[in-house]
Amino acid sequence: MRKKILFITGSINQTSQMHQISRHLQDFDCWFSQIFADNAALRAVVKHTPFANGTVVAEGFREKSEHYLQQLGAQLDYRGEKNQYDLVVNCSDMIVAKKFRETKTVWVQEGMIDKPTLLTGLVKAFGLPAYLTGDTSLNGSTNVCDIYCAASEGYKNYFANYGTDQSKLIATGIPNYDNQRQFMNNDFPLHNYVMVATSDMRETYRFENRRAFIRHAAKIADGRQLLFKLHPNEKVSRADAEIKKHAPSGALIFSSGNTNHMIANCSELITQYSTVVYTGIVLGKKVHSYFDLEKLKALAPVQNGGASAKNIAQICRAYINFDGRKEDFLKGFTFTADSEPRELQYA
Repeated sequence: MRKKILFITGSINQTSQMHQISRHLQDFDCWFSQIFADNAALRAVVKHTPFANGTVVAEGFREKSEHYLQQLGAQLDYRGEKNQYDLVVNCSDMIVAKKFRETKTVWVQEGMIDKPTLLTGLVKAFGLPAYLTGDTSLNGSTNVCDIYCAASEGYKNYFANYGTDQSKLIATGIPNYDNQRQFMNNDFPLHNYVMVATSDMRETYRFENRRAFIRHAAKIADGRQLLFKLHPNEKVSRADAEIKKHAPSGALIFSSGNTNHMIANCSELITQYSTVVYTGIVLGKKVHSYFDLEKLKALAPVQNGGASAKNIAQICRAYINFDGRKEDFLKGFTFTADSEPRELQYA
């Protein structure tokens, strides 16, 4: 019988990355499960309070991910109850089910990690569950998985500084952000605008002064055409009304469409806490972010022409076929990137 792999999914971005990796592992029996709460306290929070509504454990995220996977003909096993698995590939290490703690595990970075807050420090200091931060600031930093696939050497160092063993970390690149130059070839009809990519801070119960942000964007644009691309998780009606009220007349608003194509055609990019800032950086756009730009450039995902999914699958294949103790695998494994990372050129 073929060995079985369970891919844990979350947002559509995470789900897409997991499916791309699975396509390079078709000689194994691949299944998918949305991330889930496996302890009574967290299940109660998800079921009986609104605090998890903006997170990937919410039912709405599960429905979107499962619909996406069903369209692709993928096998679903929510909570991993249909099979015994030989490998679990995680999109987050902030929630790893206890039932998989003895199984071989690989973690794959999704994108940008949220900026650490005072709460992040408190959770870390007191050894509390990482999900209590309410954001992704500790994703990749809990050290509970066996192997960690990071977007870049910069992120390898970042996760090591926050608690994950350096020996577990491999800079593989990440599938949806490793070939950004491809987006220059697109059919989006508009060009030379100032683009604003918003974030879902309010939907995840973080403070945001949206009025001030819109006016800040208008000041940067200084009379140039503004185009707002809303985060997929945002409450569209509220965001639309705010932009129409506080942005200059004629500002364009998109709640759907290919964000990367829009970035490729813009003259300047304004972001908050969005991973799409890396698309702007790689494409040489002038960018604005709530993060320090020099740090972002150091963290920017490896550009390997789209080889990251194959790189990660290479690690998964070697690990699932390894017969020794889990802790001995990386001692004898040498990662060879499918495509040599190219040096990024910044404007």
